[in-house]
Amino acid sequence: MRIHKDCFGTIAKTWAFSLLALLLAIYFIPNGIVLSIVSALILVFMAFTFWFHRLPERGRNDDDRIISAVADGKVVIVRKAFEKEYFNSECIQVSIFMDFFDVHSNFWPMNGVISYYRYHEGNYHLAFLPKASEKNEHSSTVIKNDHCEILFRQIAGTFARRIVCHADPGLKVQAGKQLGIIKFGSRIDILLPLDAKIKVKPGDLVRACESVIAEL
Repeated sequence: MRIHKDCFGTIAKTWAFSLLALLLAIYFIPNGIVLSIVSALILVFMAFTFWFHRLPERGRNDDDRIISAVADGKVVIVRKAFEKEYFNSECIQVSIFMDFFDVHSNFWPMNGVISYYRYHEGNYHLAFLPKASEKNEHSSTVIKNDHCEILFRQIAGTFARRIVCHADPGLKVQAGKQLGIIKFGSRIDILLPLDAKIKVKPGDLVRACESVIAEL
């Protein structure tokens, strides 16, 4: 199992804290049964932290007209929305919510060139709430190719405190390649042209790279 390269520091810090907690438990808890339960919970948490930051191998159809899912998760919003940061016009918004058990590595949704990127500091409301799109910590990335220009946002959730995105204006990107990660709970908003053919609906479960969100 591969681990996202930007997560080794997070894993190391979490494991150091967990080992300290384990040592304190051994020192302060005299009851063997209680100590065994606490120790097992700490070790499970350490294993989960390692597993959470996994980076799976994914493949997809390399068609410039296909928009694939940026992340694993559940589709929570499909609607028309006014996008005021970059397009300043109405778009179709598709939002994917990731829970703790979903892969949190993110992948480019289409082939193209990065035409815009901006990181925004913010709050940490629950990621599935509509206000999270603007008020939470998030990054905005625009990809352009011969068929369209789309914007997607990586949005931090209540427990997320770090968004990693390797976008840079002028960078040529390939659909299905890893672009970054959101750590510990998050959401992806994808803003699409009004004439895009949406292939998902609220409640659908999607997989990054492999699930088609829209066709241009």
